[in-house]
Amino acid sequence: MTSLTQRSSGLVQRRTEASRSASADKDKGSGDEDYESRRRDEQDDDDKGDSKETRLTLMEEVLLLGLKDREGYTSFWNDCISSGLRGCMLIELALRGRLQLEACGMRRKSLLARKVICKSDAPTGDVLLDEALKHIRETQPPETVQSWIELLSGETWNPLKLHYQLRNVRERLAKNLVEKGVLTTEKQNFLLFDMTTHPLTNSHIKQRLIKKVQEAVLDKWVNDPHRMDKRLLALIFLAHSSDVLENAFAPLLDDQYDLAMKRVRQLLDLDPEGESIKSNTNDLLWAVVAAFTK
Repeated sequence: MTSLTQRSSGLVQRRTEASRSASADKDKGSGDEDYESRRRDEQDDDDKGDSKETRLTLMEEVLLLGLKDREGYTSFWNDCISSGLRGCMLIELALRGRLQLEACGMRRKSLLARKVICKSDAPTGDVLLDEALKHIRETQPPETVQSWIELLSGETWNPLKLHYQLRNVRERLAKNLVEKGVLTTEKQNFLLFDMTTHPLTNSHIKQRLIKKVQEAVLDKWVNDPHRMDKRLLALIFLAHSSDVLENAFAPLLDDQYDLAMKRVRQLLDLDPEGESIKSNTNDLLWAVVAAFTK
């Protein structure tokens, strides 16, 4: 009887050990699968060339296209980029689910007549975006897209609304790009004054951005804005509105340049009102486009 009990106990013990071993193997296998999954994701990110550290916002992309590589500043004659960057902020917030346009209603208000509504006040992690979002959330009654571009740029005749202006936007965006390893910071002397400049240090990231813009209207042209990535579509519109799109096309051959500009013109000739009522669109994106192309 004792011998039978011992054999039974030994059998239970062996079964328990086998079970533990199987469980450990299963956990190890699961861990290996998780690890391989992470590796695949990391590899995908590397293949895309879009790692977390170098992922840029629309504002940073437009500024990077406008910056002179060696000098580290935008053209002194460019007076369009300020409002263009504010348009970028509105679209960036819309794409992140923070802003939307009010419902058009039965009377079908135009895009530029509809107010900007705060959809979510969750922080974005970007200081400039959060500052703009705070202004929009706290403003009653709400303002239109056109009004917000002017208010955030400081282009208003109403002294009571000057506090909406976002200051030193280009410098703050440049510092973001310095932190991401794209630019560096230097001081340059211009006879009468010293100026902080931000020359390019990571040419790979800028070349990747230029290639992306070029391919959108050349090799990867789809002839339908609703089949294009919304962020890329917005980048083309806002780079043009900021007068920096030409910089992306400068390296092209003459025939490529002509074709690229012809397709950009096709996009600019679209009717934002008509495009905004199609499926899978972002109303606020088209409202910003309408504000710059009206």
